[in-house]
Amino acid sequence: MPTADAALRLTIFVVLLAALILAERHWPRRRDDRRVRARWPVNFGLVAIDSLLVRLLLGAGAVGAAQWAQAQGWGLLRLLPLPDAVRGVVALLALDFLIYWQHRIFHAVPALWRLHRVHHSDTAFDVSTALRFHPVEILLSMLIKMAAVAALGAPPWAVVAFEALLNGTAMFNHANLRLPPALDRVLRWIVVTPDMHRVHHSVHRQETDSNFGFNLPWWDRLFGSYRAQPVNGHEAMQIGLERFREPGEQTLRRLLAQPLQ
Repeated sequence: MPTADAALRLTIFVVLLAALILAERHWPRRRDDRRVRARWPVNFGLVAIDSLLVRLLLGAGAVGAAQWAQAQGWGLLRLLPLPDAVRGVVALLALDFLIYWQHRIFHAVPALWRLHRVHHSDTAFDVSTALRFHPVEILLSMLIKMAAVAALGAPPWAVVAFEALLNGTAMFNHANLRLPPALDRVLRWIVVTPDMHRVHHSVHRQETDSNFGFNLPWWDRLFGSYRAQPVNGHEAMQIGLERFREPGEQTLRRLLAQPLQ
């Protein structure tokens, strides 16, 4: 199962990444010539390191935790007389709710923000930004997810679906993609859109601390962290952080060391 799961998620990742790269090329929201020349090797380098470390240190990750909990008969959802399909949907919603609050906590706790700001220090915004996370943050996130999956007793198929959705929607909502305004207004009631999430990458801290959702946009609306538009508009807004803007701060070596600064 872990091998089949990994192959499935890798296939979805590659196909969706290629599709979004093509879409960005034809319908860009913002023009930025730094995308390929400097940022992509670094951002893709980080995701390669992250994936290798998770596989080496945590094995099958969240899916493995779901299989283990199922074999042990563990989990809160197993106490409820629900069909497997309903149990899976509840698990998907619960895990997305967890990811929302985890994201807010990583912004609020200084030690965790030092890790997470590697993601926010990107000075442009495209599909590769979705892959730019410090390895320690990725390992912590996976450990939190594994504990939540085991505690819930989430069905393994639901965890596979959640991992694929989280990966896919993260790439979609980080894409430098222009959607028709009418379509964006409708979609952001169902899924986090690129225009919605781009606000979260603003240089202004009050905008950075908004729109925390990755999959579903509902949590931001429910808990008061939703912001419809950036104050400077999408074309003029500055992406990134006030610090770490120099090219020398954007190398792979400097990003790995950034939490120590």
